[in-house]
Amino acid sequence: MRIVIAGGHGQIALRLERLLAARGDEVAGIIRHAEQGDDLREAGAEPVLLDLESASVEEVAAHLAGADAAVFAAGAGPGSTAARKDTVDKGAAILFADAAIRAGVRRHVVVSSMGADPAHQGDEIFDAYLRAKGEADAYVRRQNALDATILRPGMLTNDAGTGLVRLEAHTGRGPVPRDDVAAVLAELVDSPATAGLTLELVSGSAPVSVAVKSVAGN
Repeated sequence: MRIVIAGGHGQIALRLERLLAARGDEVAGIIRHAEQGDDLREAGAEPVLLDLESASVEEVAAHLAGADAAVFAAGAGPGSTAARKDTVDKGAAILFADAAIRAGVRRHVVVSSMGADPAHQGDEIFDAYLRAKGEADAYVRRQNALDATILRPGMLTNDAGTGLVRLEAHTGRGPVPRDDVAAVLAELVDSPATAGLTLELVSGSAPVSVAVKSVAGN
């Protein structure tokens, strides 16, 4: 498969790129800064220099042409303003979905956040983040031209992955290593039967492949 990842230099994205490249997939990661390219090449991915805050749908679609799947793993990141939550966590996610449709790439996986909700209340930056993610998720879910799966991990940690997770529509809050999030994403990319689902993810007792198969088609 050829897979294009938005936010290609993120902590989860770099882990995912390594996993996909190791299993023989062709991977491209969209990055904002040229100096990030070496990290992607080291992970086995092709760096694509493109700013999703200023790019057009046509520009993004050109890089998605010929892909079998698209993964949105970009984010404004900690320390960013509420305005950038709107332009990246919402705006770039919508742009990437529109570009996937334009390029004819149906399989679409979104890394969201537990608690994402367009109606989330509050005035803090994290509240703005949850609203932005929720609005982006809702937009992606409405696109009939996409076979989309939305993944909402719990509290991300840098602990070594265990390969054991809980993946359900509602898991309740809990931690999950970024290693295991990447492993679940790698399975989801290859599991179009999960299209239409919004899934929460925390550490658990089911092997990743078993957890994904158990939700597929539900």
